[in-house]
Amino acid sequence: MIKVLENQFYYLDNFQRVLDWIGERYSDLLADDEKAFLGLFPSLPQPSRALFVRMVMRKGTLFRASKLNYAEIGCAIEAARHLPAGWIEPDPVLSLDSLFELLSKPEIGTIFQLSLHQKGARKSEQLAALRAGFGAARKFSAWHRDCTDQVFHILVKPLCDRLRLIFFGNFRQDWTEFVLSDLGVYRYEQVEFSPASRGFRSRRDIDHYLELHHCKERFQASATAEDVLRSLPSGEFENDWLNSRRERLLFQVAQHYEKMKDWSHAYSLYARCSFPGARGRAIRVLEKNKQYALAYQMLIAAQRAPESEAERQLLLRISPRLTRQLGRPTTRAPRSPAVSTLELRLPMPNAQWWVEGVVRDHLARADAPVFYVENALINALFGLLCWRAVFSAIPGAFFHPFHRGPADLYSPDFHQRRAAEFSACLAELDADRWRDTIRANFAAKRGIQSPFVAWDAIDADLLELALACIPAVHLKKMFERILLDVQANRTGFPDLIQFWPAERRYNMIEVKGPGDRLQDNQVRWIAYCATHQMPISVCYLQWLEPAA
Repeated sequence: MIKVLENQFYYLDNFQRVLDWIGERYSDLLADDEKAFLGLFPSLPQPSRALFVRMVMRKGTLFRASKLNYAEIGCAIEAARHLPAGWIEPDPVLSLDSLFELLSKPEIGTIFQLSLHQKGARKSEQLAALRAGFGAARKFSAWHRDCTDQVFHILVKPLCDRLRLIFFGNFRQDWTEFVLSDLGVYRYEQVEFSPASRGFRSRRDIDHYLELHHCKERFQASATAEDVLRSLPSGEFENDWLNSRRERLLFQVAQHYEKMKDWSHAYSLYARCSFPGARGRAIRVLEKNKQYALAYQMLIAAQRAPESEAERQLLLRISPRLTRQLGRPTTRAPRSPAVSTLELRLPMPNAQWWVEGVVRDHLARADAPVFYVENALINALFGLLCWRAVFSAIPGAFFHPFHRGPADLYSPDFHQRRAAEFSACLAELDADRWRDTIRANFAAKRGIQSPFVAWDAIDADLLELALACIPAVHLKKMFERILLDVQANRTGFPDLIQFWPAERRYNMIEVKGPGDRLQDNQVRWIAYCATHQMPISVCYLQWLEPAA
């Protein structure tokens, strides 16, 4: 049940919590202006602090006092008077574009004395028409001489964004995390924070993150790849997490070159990029560029030590093509284990439908129910059994109270760093305790954010059927594969699962409609399950032709 917040200054208290947290854990990393801000902010009058936080939490940096209308603050103009001069600028100089963001259409018509026809135009059209005659910037009061309203320009938003970054360790999360948590919309696992539990270990880490983020923003805003690469920090960072962020951006830039068919630049970036999949893409780019000999050399080296199942699968696909081009003997790929298939020809439903739902309803029986689960069920069983391992309070895994999962979830050493904890969890599958552990965590952790448990996708009935019908030995094999590569192996599970409770057995079913084909991660899961004698089928659905 969602709570109602009675404290009118909840947002101010949450902002202060962030400042206190940063001051306690990161004081040695803060710049002088950040330290000064943390020291001065609590001494300001409450209405002034509240107004400032309201502006920080809203989009943009320009605000009209009339739009900052909050009962608990009172007069925004009076509250703003007590804010330091370097924090906000009253009556700032505005370009015509900035002015238009603040004005309503009636105000625009009045200020610029537009004709009736011009008043009916869109704001973008009005702006374009006025640019030539009003190019010079001026203060808001000079633009809108008869207006009693005031405009504030918040100057320290970049500083507050840095503080938010230091707290969360990313720019993806923002101040709404507190509100959603206070309201009970999101709940988070409570983890102990050691002194070593910090997202950033040095000021250089913070600066490097900001540089990388700026490069990423510019790239996404259509800056040229060459400009982005010139400003991208070079050399190894001391922080592996930051290294992985840079390598991901390099990979994305290389993908851009590949899409542009700039094979030389794409290969150059892929070849020096350590992001997963880069080596395979480098080989593929060489193949596209008809550099078959060099591609083959790289392929042979990669086949000696594939970085992942995904790369091994890609290499098997490329190898026959390269050997044919070079006139070498072609070796057959290992035969995949046999997988049960189900061919269905059904009439197309008249009402709204989806392929997996049609197959689910067709196969379901009173004594053998079918559920659409895709990636939700097995991941949930894994997350519930291994809850204490996933949320182990190891250094660097959790550094603020709003983590959905550990920060290193996709790191290559995620399992290794928690090997003992995961070993203890999986050992329960060799005894009788595992069902009790899953049930207990399902009850006790209900609704708490988890990277593995999608609470809306499972209920108690589905859980009990899974516990009764899926053998522990099968779950252990699936969980072991998830831990080999969490990012790659938490997806690709079959769409449906059918249970036969009386016989304590199950079958997983991947559904493919007309023209659809198996994705690579699905192929890998299907092969793995078939290899380990876990029941799995691929259902191919075709629609019956309507009667003539």
